[in-house]
Amino acid sequence: MAKGDAAFVPAEAPGPGPTRGTPIGTRARTAAAPRPGPARRTPLGARGRHGAAAGVLLTPFFVLFTAVTVVPIGYALWLSLFTEKQSGLGFGGVRSVFSGLDNYTAALGDPAFRDGFGVLAGYCVVYIPLMVGGALALALLLDSTLARARRFFQLALFLPHAVPGIIAALIWVYLYTPGLSPVVKAMNSGGIGFSFFSSSGTLPSVVNIALWEWLGYNMVIFYAALQAIDRSVLEAATVDGAGEWRTAFGIKLPLIRGSLVMVCLFTVIGSLQLFTEPLILNQGGSSTVTTTWTPNMYAYTAAFSRNDYGLAAASAVLLALTAALLSFVVTRLTNRKGAKA
Repeated sequence: MAKGDAAFVPAEAPGPGPTRGTPIGTRARTAAAPRPGPARRTPLGARGRHGAAAGVLLTPFFVLFTAVTVVPIGYALWLSLFTEKQSGLGFGGVRSVFSGLDNYTAALGDPAFRDGFGVLAGYCVVYIPLMVGGALALALLLDSTLARARRFFQLALFLPHAVPGIIAALIWVYLYTPGLSPVVKAMNSGGIGFSFFSSSGTLPSVVNIALWEWLGYNMVIFYAALQAIDRSVLEAATVDGAGEWRTAFGIKLPLIRGSLVMVCLFTVIGSLQLFTEPLILNQGGSSTVTTTWTPNMYAYTAAFSRNDYGLAAASAVLLALTAALLSFVVTRLTNRKGAKA
């Protein structure tokens, strides 16, 4: 080989390895690199087992949901389309006659039924802000660094929810009744003359009972959501100089928005189902609370006092449609605000 001529590297035989003329280091790395294998697929048998397990776990839920929700709603819809009539000038038997939408028009045309929705509107205006705002304020207070004896106050605030609604209403009827209640006696001795059963005092009385029952329950929901916040976020806010108020309204509230929406939605639905408290007040001697004071009481009276089950079912369906509509509105508004944020 003449001096200055380039060194010749013999070509390798063609094969499955690197191409001819590839540098030695590249060839070594290429040879050492593992070749990608075929994509692993879940066997069809495993998918079938997973689907069967999911079906077994979900079957009890769907059975109960169908039994306690779908079937009663379907039966109420069917019942609302019929009216019971007696033949033979009232001496014959009772038979069900298809009436179409007559029960719905009768309910909507009854002033007592429409006035019940007016009562619900006033109740929601007073009750929902007090409930959501009060539960949120208590939860933020318990979650703050200034709170003491948290376990005691959690139990004390939640304990009224453990009392059944009828028992709670009976307790408050006793506390509202003049001549029996120590609360009314103390108010009268202090020069405060207020009648809880008057036309102006009935609505605040019902709101007070509902707040006493449900404030602690919603407070626990908010407090659990606040406890789930990453503590490092709050520590970073403290290091940046944020005070208690700024941390609460600027950091904690946006982070528990999901719980806030859920509580608002459930409070709206629960407000439309107002029944136990006014019913006990009606039986306790309140002349303001009539048997048709709310739509639920109207349906109850139609079914069990007037034996008009078609009208009661139509009233219940109309109330359910109102609750569904308000739930949709609340969900859309909260989602829109969340998207803008």
